[in-house]
Amino acid sequence: MSDAGGDWRRGLEAVDAVLLDEYQRGFPIQQEPYQALEAVTGLEETAILERVRAHCEAGLVRRLGPVLDPSVIGSSTLAALAVPEDEFAAVTEVVNAYPEVSHNYRRDHEWNMWFVLTAASRDRRDEILEEIATQTGHEPLVLPKETEFRLDLQFPVVGDRTNAGDRGREHQSEPAATRGHTADQPAMTALEATILDAVQNGVPLTRTPYADLATELDLEPSAVVSGIESCLSKGFIKRFGLVIDHHAVGFRHNCMVVWAVPDDRIDTVGEQAGQHPFVTKCYHRPRRPDRGWEYTLFTMIHAREAAVVDRTIEELSMDAVPYPYRRLETVKRLKQTGTRYEQLLDAQS
Repeated sequence: MSDAGGDWRRGLEAVDAVLLDEYQRGFPIQQEPYQALEAVTGLEETAILERVRAHCEAGLVRRLGPVLDPSVIGSSTLAALAVPEDEFAAVTEVVNAYPEVSHNYRRDHEWNMWFVLTAASRDRRDEILEEIATQTGHEPLVLPKETEFRLDLQFPVVGDRTNAGDRGREHQSEPAATRGHTADQPAMTALEATILDAVQNGVPLTRTPYADLATELDLEPSAVVSGIESCLSKGFIKRFGLVIDHHAVGFRHNCMVVWAVPDDRIDTVGEQAGQHPFVTKCYHRPRRPDRGWEYTLFTMIHAREAAVVDRTIEELSMDAVPYPYRRLETVKRLKQTGTRYEQLLDAQS
């Protein structure tokens, strides 16, 4: 079996490749899910379950469960601050104090503090941004997602992104492009909110995870299954499966690159950039010329080697995105907690 502290592939067998690379999405949502995998893996369900447990214990897998979409459940935005050095620590404390801030990074740019804010509503999101401006004396540069061309945080464990098959096009997380927050987002039922709250940290690693979850929630097992399926169809859940720790499987090098793409080219260029195997995120965000911000396309690149990140940026600039760009290297991670959905779900139900 695997050891996340060393070579992540050491001891992995063909069946592990199937589980770890193919079931980061599309994990069976039925009363005995591991039984459904017997024909695929050639193992009995108890042996499959033991392998999933072992990969979780080794640190390759964070959890078995959903990846939720905060922009559909609530209102999310990327924001940045330009903070003088002598104020940086104090401003960091203010920003990080908000539970709605899930990620915060120091980056090597005039806009040197970048954070992700997700709130139950746009009104609450904007209220927090105003509070941050008032408390710090610095007005955030607000850059909500307008179009999503790629969000692919599925990381091959045994395979490699350079091979087309490992990209898993048949398992894409999204259509080619999806638009940002809109007024006609799907309504969430009280049952869906209850189930999302219960599964956000993963489902039990048992033969009958959905039935066991139903017992905890005092629901019928069929209600849990149908509730998860409904959340998938409405887009509250982006994918359901094994969530991989990308650092543990060697993806330790990354970079956010922003590109000054003309507005009339953004859709074509965004879709082309999103097809590159090492681009894991590709978003259109607004131009803010009044704040000195001209960049419209945001790409996140993950790779196992720093040289691959450099090569990817060069390839993009020569082909898909032949426009001015800036690398925003991470200087320091200030906060990374993941989005917590309790408040968002309370507001929905």
